[in-house]
Amino acid sequence: MTSAADPQQNLSDRIAEQVREKIVHGEFAPGQRLSEAALSESLEISRNTLREAFRMLTKEGLLKHEPNRGVSVAVPSIAAIIDIYRVRRLIECQALAQAYPRHPARKQMRQAVDAALRWREAGDWRGVGTANMEFHKAIVALADSERLNDMFTHLLAELRLAFGLLDDPEFLHAPYVDSNVKIIDLFEAGHPQEAAAALGDYLVHSERIVLAAYARRIAGSGAGR
Repeated sequence: MTSAADPQQNLSDRIAEQVREKIVHGEFAPGQRLSEAALSESLEISRNTLREAFRMLTKEGLLKHEPNRGVSVAVPSIAAIIDIYRVRRLIECQALAQAYPRHPARKQMRQAVDAALRWREAGDWRGVGTANMEFHKAIVALADSERLNDMFTHLLAELRLAFGLLDDPEFLHAPYVDSNVKIIDLFEAGHPQEAAAALGDYLVHSERIVLAAYARRIAGSGAGR
């Protein structure tokens, strides 16, 4: 049995976190096959350590293992996407509505918005997407709950996979840069309830776009037959 202090287990946890971050940052696309040889070499770890990390991420639903085909990045189902947005509305809107407007996480929200504006100006839409992830992590941080922070980090990785279904980051992220500005402006002005309402509308709209993209992907691949 592996103890919490086992160096091998701690290394596997760290590698799993690194792969999870690559997913959050959009470096791995839904359905992408992952090469054990290439990843173990780039991360400078043994294949056994990488396989343990893969097992962790497969259990989280971020990776998929198929016999004789290896490991690939998971493709979220419609049910998973709906559930992701349901959980986001429950967590994020409540965290925002009930937070103190001078909470330290406010600075992280503003920094993420400013970064998104810079990336938009540079035409780097994947950078905009990563800044958007940081903005929503900061919203959850308003709740001052490590359990929620950990859970939301895993949720963001699944969310980035759902975003990857569109394969058009500009179409996906462009409408929400200014929406994030509006939300942080309302929050900093001392109107958390209005900010939460704006966020709720935003999440409903985002969910519809992602689900429509998923439906188009299924129709294009013939997977729905």
